[in-house]
Amino acid sequence: MVAKYASGCTEWEKCPETTLPEYAFIGRSNVGKSSLINMLTGTRGLARISKTPGKTRLINHFIIDSTWYLVDLPGYGFARAGKKDRAGWEAMIRHYLTNRANLVYIFLLIDVRLEPQQSDLSFMRWMAVKELPFVLVFTKADKLPKDKLQKSQQLYRATLKEEWEELPPICLTSAVHKVGRDSILTLIAESNQQYLDALAR
Repeated sequence: MVAKYASGCTEWEKCPETTLPEYAFIGRSNVGKSSLINMLTGTRGLARISKTPGKTRLINHFIIDSTWYLVDLPGYGFARAGKKDRAGWEAMIRHYLTNRANLVYIFLLIDVRLEPQQSDLSFMRWMAVKELPFVLVFTKADKLPKDKLQKSQQLYRATLKEEWEELPPICLTSAVHKVGRDSILTLIAESNQQYLDALAR
């Protein structure tokens, strides 16, 4: 896999003009997004890893094998910034997600160690209202023993079933042990083909 940085911008209108499919990755600050992106692409340092939450502040596009885009979006939650800046990032993200015609899937990252967070649940509701297809990606699976890992996932599924008749696709990952890499890349490969087939019609 060849992954290269393509662009970083603060307005969706300035994103690369393309007919290539793209996939956005987003989650609460410090959820392990950069580590997951680096693991998926097999490129150390492609996405910058920081101990300071809220480091990503742009819509970052990476071109993968010259055939699709991976998009690293700013996190939400504990970014060390004022309300005005956080509101600006939120507006930027939502404008991008609702206007980007070639966006195929949104991968919403969830720290599997935490109980369901209202910020994540609210974001899911918003995506559902906007009819945006998304995948739940549990991160940091290596941080919990097997029994607690299972209980955490069960709790999350039960919480979602209180509101959702049908759950979105769910994937368990560990950037350390490369868990979930094949599942996510297979989903992307299949979606890329469906996207190209639709364009050809």
